[in-house]
Amino acid sequence: MKFTHFHKIVFAALVCALPLNLIAANPPQVGDTAADFTLKTLDDQPVQLSSLTPKSEVVLVVLRGWPGYQCPYCTRQAHDFIRHADQFKTADVQVVMIYPGPADDLKAHGREFLHDKNWPKEFLFALDPDYAFTESYGVRWQGSGETAYPSTFLIGKDGKVLLAHVSRQHGDRVGAEAVLKGLSTGDSMAPSK
Repeated sequence: MKFTHFHKIVFAALVCALPLNLIAANPPQVGDTAADFTLKTLDDQPVQLSSLTPKSEVVLVVLRGWPGYQCPYCTRQAHDFIRHADQFKTADVQVVMIYPGPADDLKAHGREFLHDKNWPKEFLFALDPDYAFTESYGVRWQGSGETAYPSTFLIGKDGKVLLAHVSRQHGDRVGAEAVLKGLSTGDSMAPSK
């Protein structure tokens, strides 16, 4: 096959694009320093990781957010964490749940998600409009009708990732008991059943 000028241009473009794919964000791993971020709550209060970690360990739960509907797996995971709110408070651990989605109407969808959940005042619920956070943390699920890979991270007071779980499936979630066990033992988190 003879390479034409067009083939050479296409080949050059592919070679130039290759490094961009290689430097795409990867999810934080155990031992990494968690990248700082600032998101906002439903009432526009800032949630900044570097302001939280000096005070306590942080459990960061990345929900699927708004893929066009309220995810039943996210609802179940949120209820599980809410049931264990007193244990997280006793352990002096800050729980932050991140709700990604398109910026348009994300606040309304977030309010709908929290409706009837009896959200603990100690838990933070942060919005990720247009996936800036999920992109930067390497957990953006680029499939049709997708938002973010459901993920859970435990971040220490020094900003280091102590436990990490990034799911490639909707239902593969880490339960509150697994996180609490990981806090006390340092064991890796197991998905909820």
